[in-house]
Amino acid sequence: MNNDAAPNETAKVVPATSRPAASRSAEPRGSALALALLLALLAVAGAAYVGWQQWRQSRGDAAAAGTLAGLDTRVATLETSLKALDDDRHSLSARLRDADDVNRGLREEVLGQNERLRNLEDAVAKLSEKSLSSHDAMLLDETESLLRMGKERYELFHDAAGAATAYGLADQALSGVDDAAFYGLRQSVAAEREALQRAAARHEGAALATLQQLRGTIGSLPLRPLDAPASSSSSGTWARIGKALSGVVRIGRDNGAPMAVADARLARELVALDLAQAEAALLAHDETGYRAALQRADASLSSQFDDSDAAVKTARDTLAGLVKDAAPGMPVQLGEALTELRNLRAVHALKPSTAAAPAAQPAAKGARP
Repeated sequence: MNNDAAPNETAKVVPATSRPAASRSAEPRGSALALALLLALLAVAGAAYVGWQQWRQSRGDAAAAGTLAGLDTRVATLETSLKALDDDRHSLSARLRDADDVNRGLREEVLGQNERLRNLEDAVAKLSEKSLSSHDAMLLDETESLLRMGKERYELFHDAAGAATAYGLADQALSGVDDAAFYGLRQSVAAEREALQRAAARHEGAALATLQQLRGTIGSLPLRPLDAPASSSSSGTWARIGKALSGVVRIGRDNGAPMAVADARLARELVALDLAQAEAALLAHDETGYRAALQRADASLSSQFDDSDAAVKTARDTLAGLVKDAAPGMPVQLGEALTELRNLRAVHALKPSTAAAPAAQPAAKGARP
C-alpha cells in the first residue's frame, strides 16, 4: 500500500512556492518522526553493539576459561614432571655418591696394584741381572778352561792344531758374553790362535805327503854293489888279515834265500819302517822322534843303497830337506790371553754391584693415580 501511494504523492508534489499553508505545518511533525526514527535506529544499533560486545566477551571468557584449563593441566603436568625430575636427581645424586665411594676404593686398589707392580719389576730386574751375570760367568769359565786346555796341549804334546781348535772354541764362547769389558780380550785370543795355526801348517801337510811318496819309492832304489871297495876306515892290519882269510873260510847265515836277496829286503824294510815311524811321530807331534826317524832313514840310505844312483841322491836330498824343516823353530808364546782374562775377571769382581733404583713412595690415600 505504501508503494502504491508513493507515486501518487510524487505526482502530487508541487513547487514549494505553490504549497499551501497546511503542508508547511506538517513538516515539523515529519522531522520529529524522522528524528524519532533516527534515534530508534541509533538505540537499536547501540543495543545491537552492546549485545554483540557481550556475546564477544562471553566467547572470549569461554576461550580464556578453556585456555586457563589447559594451562592448569600443563602446570599440573609440569609439576608432575618436576617432581619426577627431582626424584631422579635425588636418585642420581645417591648413585654419584655410591660411584664416588666405589671410585675411591678402586683408586686405592689401583695404587696398591701399582706398588705391587713396582716391587715385581724390581724383583724381575734383580733376577734378570743375576741370570745375566750367571750366564756371563758360565761363558767366562768355559773360555778360561778352553784357553788353559789349549795352552797345556801345546806345551805337553806340541799339538798346535789341537790348541788352535781349543782357542777357536774359546773365542766362540767369549763372543756370547754381554759385558763390553771383555770385548778387547777376543783380539788377544785371535792373535794366539793365528800363531798356532801357522805353527800347525808348518809341521804337517806337505811333510806327510812327502814321506808317503818316499815309502813308495823305497822298493825301486838300487842297493850298494856287493863288490864295492871297502872304505878307508877298513884299511888296517886286521882288515888285511880278514881279507886274506876270507878266501879260505867264509862264515854266513842262510835262511833259505840267497844272501843278496835277504839283505836287499831287510834294508828296504828297515828304511820303510823308519819312514813309517817318522809319519807316526809327525802325527803325534813328537818333533824329537820325527827328526830321529828321518836321520835313521838317511843313514840307512847312505850305508845300504847306491849313492851314485840319481834316485838315491834325490831321496837323500828329500830327507835332508825334511830334517831341515823339522828343526825346532821359535815356539808359540801362549798364556797372554789367559792372563788377561783372569785379570779382567778379578777387576770385574771388585766392581760394586749396580744398586737397584729405590722404590717410589706409595701415593697418599685418595690421590689420583
